[in-house]
Amino acid sequence: MQKDIATPIRTQEILKKYGFSFKKSLGQNFLIDPNILRNIVSHADLTKDSAAIEIGPGIGALTEHLARAAGKVVAFEIDQRLLPVLADTLSPYDNVDVIHADILEVDVKQIFEEQLKDYKDVMVVANLPYYVTTPILLKLLMDRLPIRGLVVMMQKEVADRITASPGTKAYGSLSIAIQYYMQTEIAMIVPKAVFMPQPNVDSAVIKLTRREVPPVQVIDEEFLFKVSRGSFVQRRKTIINNLQSSLPNGKAKKDLIIQALEKVGVDPTRRGETLSIEEFGKLSNELYAEFH
Repeated sequence: MQKDIATPIRTQEILKKYGFSFKKSLGQNFLIDPNILRNIVSHADLTKDSAAIEIGPGIGALTEHLARAAGKVVAFEIDQRLLPVLADTLSPYDNVDVIHADILEVDVKQIFEEQLKDYKDVMVVANLPYYVTTPILLKLLMDRLPIRGLVVMMQKEVADRITASPGTKAYGSLSIAIQYYMQTEIAMIVPKAVFMPQPNVDSAVIKLTRREVPPVQVIDEEFLFKVSRGSFVQRRKTIINNLQSSLPNGKAKKDLIIQALEKVGVDPTRRGETLSIEEFGKLSNELYAEFH
Protein backbone atom coordinates (compact mmCIF):
# COMPACT_ATOMS: atom_id res chain seq x y z
CA MET A 1 0.00 0.00 0.00
CA GLN A 2 1.23 3.44 -0.94
CA LYS A 3 2.36 5.57 2.03
CA ASP A 4 -0.32 8.17 2.89
CA ILE A 5 0.34 11.76 1.85
CA ALA A 6 -1.71 13.11 4.73
CA THR A 7 0.63 12.67 7.66
CA PRO A 8 2.35 15.68 9.25
CA ILE A 9 5.84 14.33 8.41
CA ARG A 10 5.09 13.43 4.77
CA THR A 11 3.23 16.71 4.22
CA GLN A 12 6.23 18.66 5.56
CA GLU A 13 8.56 16.64 3.30
CA ILE A 14 6.48 17.40 0.20
CA LEU A 15 6.18 21.12 1.03
CA LYS A 16 9.92 21.34 1.64
CA LYS A 17 10.81 19.43 -1.54
CA TYR A 18 8.83 21.90 -3.66
CA GLY A 19 9.49 25.00 -1.54
CA PHE A 20 5.74 25.45 -1.30
CA SER A 21 4.26 28.29 0.76
CA PHE A 22 0.56 28.57 1.59
CA LYS A 23 -1.47 31.29 -0.09
CA LYS A 24 -4.01 32.76 2.29
CA SER A 25 -5.91 34.24 -0.65
CA LEU A 26 -6.64 30.70 -1.92
CA GLY A 27 -7.81 29.43 1.48
CA GLN A 28 -5.21 26.65 1.53
CA ASN A 29 -5.46 24.41 4.61
CA PHE A 30 -4.21 20.86 4.02
CA LEU A 31 -5.53 17.88 5.96
CA ILE A 32 -2.84 15.90 7.80
CA ASP A 33 -4.88 13.05 9.31
CA PRO A 34 -5.47 9.92 7.17
CA ASN A 35 -8.27 8.71 9.50
CA ILE A 36 -10.32 11.84 8.86
CA LEU A 37 -9.79 11.41 5.11
CA ARG A 38 -10.88 7.77 5.20
CA ASN A 39 -13.95 8.83 7.16
CA ILE A 40 -14.84 11.55 4.61
CA VAL A 41 -14.52 9.08 1.72
CA SER A 42 -16.59 6.44 3.54
CA HIS A 43 -19.53 8.90 3.68
CA ALA A 44 -19.47 9.13 -0.14
CA ASP A 45 -20.20 5.36 -0.57
CA LEU A 46 -17.94 5.02 -3.59
CA THR A 47 -17.21 1.85 -5.56
CA LYS A 48 -15.00 1.19 -8.57
CA ASP A 49 -18.13 1.90 -10.65
CA SER A 50 -18.24 5.43 -9.21
CA ALA A 51 -16.43 8.60 -10.23
CA ALA A 52 -15.45 11.41 -7.89
CA ILE A 53 -15.02 15.12 -8.60
CA GLU A 54 -12.67 16.96 -6.26
CA ILE A 55 -12.19 20.72 -5.94
CA GLY A 56 -8.90 22.01 -4.58
CA PRO A 57 -6.85 18.79 -4.23
CA GLY A 58 -3.86 20.65 -2.72
CA ILE A 59 -1.01 18.12 -2.53
CA GLY A 60 -3.33 15.15 -3.13
CA ALA A 61 -4.14 14.06 0.44
CA LEU A 62 -7.84 13.42 -0.16
CA THR A 63 -7.32 12.67 -3.86
CA GLU A 64 -5.35 9.48 -3.19
CA HIS A 65 -8.07 8.13 -0.87
CA LEU A 66 -10.62 8.86 -3.60
CA ALA A 67 -8.39 7.16 -6.18
CA ARG A 68 -8.30 4.02 -4.01
CA ALA A 69 -12.10 3.97 -3.59
CA ALA A 70 -13.44 5.18 -6.97
CA GLY A 71 -12.99 4.12 -10.59
CA LYS A 72 -12.06 7.64 -11.69
CA VAL A 73 -11.19 10.97 -10.04
CA VAL A 74 -11.30 14.37 -11.73
CA ALA A 75 -9.70 17.07 -9.58
CA PHE A 76 -9.80 20.82 -10.26
CA GLU A 77 -6.81 22.81 -8.97
CA ILE A 78 -6.57 26.58 -9.38
CA ASP A 79 -2.98 26.98 -8.09
CA GLN A 80 -0.46 26.32 -10.86
CA ARG A 81 2.31 25.78 -8.29
CA LEU A 82 0.60 22.57 -7.16
CA LEU A 83 0.49 20.88 -10.58
CA PRO A 84 4.04 19.41 -10.43
CA VAL A 85 3.44 18.43 -6.79
CA LEU A 86 0.27 16.52 -7.72
CA ALA A 87 1.97 14.90 -10.73
CA ASP A 88 4.52 13.53 -8.24
CA THR A 89 2.33 12.58 -5.26
CA LEU A 90 -0.40 10.99 -7.40
CA SER A 91 1.96 9.17 -9.79
CA PRO A 92 1.04 5.74 -8.29
CA TYR A 93 -2.60 6.23 -9.39
CA ASP A 94 -3.54 5.99 -13.05
CA ASN A 95 -7.22 6.86 -12.50
CA VAL A 96 -6.77 10.55 -11.58
CA ASP A 97 -7.03 13.54 -13.93
CA VAL A 98 -5.96 16.91 -12.55
CA ILE A 99 -7.41 19.89 -14.41
CA HIS A 100 -5.77 23.26 -13.91
CA ALA A 101 -8.85 25.49 -13.66
CA ASP A 102 -11.05 27.58 -11.42
CA ILE A 103 -14.17 25.47 -10.84
CA LEU A 104 -16.29 28.66 -10.93
CA GLU A 105 -15.11 29.38 -14.49
CA VAL A 106 -15.30 25.87 -15.93
CA ASP A 107 -18.06 24.27 -17.98
CA VAL A 108 -18.36 21.24 -15.71
CA LYS A 109 -21.08 19.71 -17.92
CA GLN A 110 -18.58 19.52 -20.76
CA ILE A 111 -16.07 17.75 -18.48
CA PHE A 112 -18.81 15.23 -17.65
CA GLU A 113 -19.40 14.56 -21.34
CA GLU A 114 -15.69 14.24 -22.10
CA GLN A 115 -14.38 12.38 -19.05
CA LEU A 116 -17.22 10.93 -16.99
CA LYS A 117 -19.72 9.68 -19.56
CA ASP A 118 -18.97 6.05 -18.63
CA TYR A 119 -19.96 6.62 -14.99
CA LYS A 120 -23.59 6.55 -13.87
CA ASP A 121 -22.63 7.24 -10.25
CA VAL A 122 -20.74 10.49 -9.60
CA MET A 123 -20.07 12.19 -6.27
CA VAL A 124 -18.39 15.51 -5.48
CA VAL A 125 -15.98 14.99 -2.56
CA ALA A 126 -13.83 17.90 -1.48
CA ASN A 127 -12.24 20.00 1.22
CA LEU A 128 -13.63 23.24 -0.20
CA PRO A 129 -11.74 26.54 0.00
CA TYR A 130 -13.72 28.29 2.73
CA TYR A 131 -13.81 31.70 1.08
CA VAL A 132 -15.76 30.39 -1.96
CA THR A 133 -17.75 27.51 -0.45
CA THR A 134 -21.18 29.01 -1.14
CA PRO A 135 -20.57 30.08 -4.78
CA ILE A 136 -19.11 26.64 -5.57
CA LEU A 137 -22.04 24.75 -4.04
CA LEU A 138 -24.62 26.95 -5.76
CA LYS A 139 -22.86 26.62 -9.12
CA LEU A 140 -22.76 22.80 -8.86
CA LEU A 141 -26.47 22.69 -7.99
CA MET A 142 -27.65 25.31 -10.50
CA ASP A 143 -25.66 23.63 -13.31
CA ARG A 144 -27.88 20.57 -12.74
CA LEU A 145 -25.00 18.17 -12.95
CA PRO A 146 -25.88 14.47 -13.01
CA ILE A 147 -24.40 13.80 -9.56
CA ARG A 148 -25.73 11.64 -6.74
CA GLY A 149 -24.59 14.14 -4.16
CA LEU A 150 -21.72 15.83 -2.38
CA VAL A 151 -19.58 15.14 0.67
CA VAL A 152 -17.76 18.38 1.36
CA MET A 153 -15.78 20.00 4.15
CA MET A 154 -16.45 23.63 4.98
CA GLN A 155 -16.52 26.14 7.80
CA LYS A 156 -18.84 24.77 10.51
CA GLU A 157 -20.85 27.99 10.56
CA VAL A 158 -21.71 27.57 6.85
CA ALA A 159 -22.54 23.88 7.40
CA ASP A 160 -24.94 24.93 10.18
CA ARG A 161 -26.64 27.39 7.83
CA ILE A 162 -26.99 24.81 5.03
CA THR A 163 -28.54 22.17 7.31
CA ALA A 164 -30.66 24.56 9.44
CA SER A 165 -34.39 24.10 10.10
CA PRO A 166 -37.03 26.85 9.99
CA GLY A 167 -37.27 28.88 13.17
CA THR A 168 -33.57 28.65 13.99
CA LYS A 169 -31.01 31.43 13.93
CA ALA A 170 -28.91 29.74 11.24
CA TYR A 171 -31.86 29.24 8.84
CA GLY A 172 -31.87 31.55 5.81
CA SER A 173 -31.94 31.81 2.04
CA LEU A 174 -28.86 29.54 1.73
CA SER A 175 -30.65 26.77 3.70
CA ILE A 176 -33.61 27.07 1.32
CA ALA A 177 -31.57 27.15 -1.91
CA ILE A 178 -29.64 23.99 -1.01
CA GLN A 179 -32.42 22.05 0.73
CA TYR A 180 -34.66 22.63 -2.30
CA TYR A 181 -32.30 20.39 -4.33
CA MET A 182 -30.69 18.25 -1.64
CA GLN A 183 -31.29 16.37 1.58
CA THR A 184 -28.69 17.69 4.00
CA GLU A 185 -26.90 16.31 7.04
CA ILE A 186 -23.76 17.12 9.00
CA ALA A 187 -21.62 13.99 8.68
CA MET A 188 -18.82 14.95 11.07
CA ILE A 189 -17.18 17.83 12.91
CA VAL A 190 -13.47 18.26 12.17
CA PRO A 191 -11.07 19.81 14.73
CA LYS A 192 -8.65 22.59 13.73
CA ALA A 193 -5.66 20.49 14.79
CA VAL A 194 -5.86 18.16 11.74
CA PHE A 195 -5.04 20.96 9.28
CA MET A 196 -1.80 22.55 8.18
CA PRO A 197 -1.84 25.50 8.69
CA GLN A 198 -4.60 25.45 11.30
CA PRO A 199 -7.64 27.52 10.29
CA ASN A 200 -9.16 30.03 12.71
CA VAL A 201 -12.58 28.38 12.55
CA ASP A 202 -14.10 24.98 13.25
CA SER A 203 -14.89 22.78 10.26
CA ALA A 204 -17.60 20.30 9.39
CA VAL A 205 -18.22 17.75 6.65
CA ILE A 206 -21.71 17.79 5.23
CA LYS A 207 -23.39 15.18 3.07
CA LEU A 208 -25.84 16.39 0.44
CA THR A 209 -27.98 13.80 -1.34
CA ARG A 210 -29.95 14.75 -4.44
CA ARG A 211 -33.71 14.70 -3.98
CA GLU A 212 -35.76 12.70 -6.49
CA VAL A 213 -38.25 15.57 -6.52
CA PRO A 214 -38.06 18.98 -4.81
CA PRO A 215 -40.05 19.41 -1.58
CA VAL A 216 -42.43 21.82 -3.36
CA GLN A 217 -43.43 22.31 -6.99
CA VAL A 218 -42.80 25.88 -8.13
CA ILE A 219 -43.55 27.82 -11.33
CA ASP A 220 -40.07 29.34 -11.40
CA GLU A 221 -37.13 28.24 -9.24
CA GLU A 222 -35.20 31.48 -9.71
CA PHE A 223 -38.20 33.45 -8.48
CA LEU A 224 -38.54 31.16 -5.43
CA PHE A 225 -34.93 31.99 -4.49
CA LYS A 226 -35.53 35.69 -5.16
CA VAL A 227 -38.53 35.70 -2.79
CA SER A 228 -36.65 33.76 -0.11
CA ARG A 229 -33.58 36.02 -0.37
CA GLY A 230 -35.80 39.07 -0.18
CA SER A 231 -37.47 37.73 2.96
CA PHE A 232 -34.16 37.72 4.85
CA VAL A 233 -32.80 41.13 3.82
CA GLN A 234 -33.27 42.35 7.38
CA ARG A 235 -33.79 39.35 9.61
CA ARG A 236 -35.52 41.26 12.39
CA LYS A 237 -38.18 42.67 10.06
CA THR A 238 -41.51 41.00 9.24
CA ILE A 239 -41.92 39.20 5.94
CA ILE A 240 -44.27 41.87 4.58
CA ASN A 241 -41.77 44.65 5.34
CA ASN A 242 -38.91 42.72 3.74
CA LEU A 243 -40.88 41.75 0.63
CA GLN A 244 -42.25 45.21 -0.09
CA SER A 245 -38.74 46.63 0.05
CA SER A 246 -37.05 43.80 -1.90
CA LEU A 247 -39.54 43.04 -4.70
CA PRO A 248 -39.73 45.45 -7.67
CA ASN A 249 -42.23 48.24 -6.95
CA GLY A 250 -43.09 46.31 -3.79
CA LYS A 251 -44.24 49.31 -1.74
CA ALA A 252 -46.93 50.16 -4.29
CA LYS A 253 -48.00 46.50 -4.34
CA LYS A 254 -48.10 46.04 -0.55
CA ASP A 255 -51.81 45.08 -0.54
CA LEU A 256 -51.24 42.45 -3.27
CA ILE A 257 -48.33 40.95 -1.27
CA ILE A 258 -50.51 40.83 1.87
CA GLN A 259 -53.28 39.11 -0.11
CA ALA A 260 -50.79 36.52 -1.45
CA LEU A 261 -49.44 35.86 2.06
CA GLU A 262 -52.93 35.40 3.49
CA LYS A 263 -54.00 33.20 0.57
CA VAL A 264 -51.21 30.70 1.36
CA GLY A 265 -51.89 30.90 5.10
CA VAL A 266 -48.87 33.00 6.12
CA ASP A 267 -49.42 35.78 8.63
CA PRO A 268 -47.76 38.93 7.16
CA THR A 269 -46.27 39.74 10.59
CA ARG A 270 -44.19 36.55 10.65
CA ARG A 271 -40.44 36.71 10.03
CA GLY A 272 -38.86 35.00 7.04
CA GLU A 273 -36.94 32.57 9.26
CA THR A 274 -40.22 30.94 10.41
CA LEU A 275 -41.35 29.90 6.91
CA SER A 276 -40.71 26.40 5.58
CA ILE A 277 -39.54 25.75 2.02
CA GLU A 278 -43.07 24.55 1.24
CA GLU A 279 -44.50 27.90 2.41
CA PHE A 280 -41.91 29.86 0.40
CA GLY A 281 -42.75 27.74 -2.65
CA LYS A 282 -46.50 28.39 -2.39
CA LEU A 283 -45.87 32.09 -1.78
CA SER A 284 -43.56 32.43 -4.79
CA ASN A 285 -46.19 30.72 -6.99
CA GLU A 286 -48.84 33.13 -5.72
CA LEU A 287 -46.65 36.19 -6.34
CA TYR A 288 -45.18 35.04 -9.65
CA ALA A 289 -47.75 36.50 -12.05
CA GLU A 290 -47.73 39.84 -10.27
CA PHE A 291 -43.97 40.34 -10.52
CA HIS A 292 -43.36 39.08 -14.05
